[in-house]
Amino acid sequence: MTYKSQLGKLGENLACEYLVKKGYKIIDCNFRQKWGELDIISKAPDRTLVFVEVKTMTGSGGNGLQPEDQLTKAKLQKLKRTASLYAGHNSKLIKDDKGWQIDLIALTIDGENCDIRHYENVNQ
Repeated sequence: MTYKSQLGKLGENLACEYLVKKGYKIIDCNFRQKWGELDIISKAPDRTLVFVEVKTMTGSGGNGLQPEDQLTKAKLQKLKRTASLYAGHNSKLIKDDKGWQIDLIALTIDGENCDIRHYENVNQ
């Protein structure tokens, strides 16, 4: 496993722990299809189906970029398409009054410290 893969996996694990502490229920992780991947599929405390994109960087990057900068318009469009297809095939998971949304969790890991930023409903 490459360093980038290990860092991504660590970020996804930390994001899952964060979500569970916030009252989310994890439904699935790393859902892959030929048209895209969903890092985390969860249910929010209000029962909204939430697709979570996780972006992780180390604090030693030194290039001035933040994990949030990695979520491009093209990537967001791909996420929307994949989430929409998943939601269509799993309609029982969606409460009519809540629907679904895409969230971004951005993590910056610096040694033993981890800064977690949660952006809700980035698909708007």
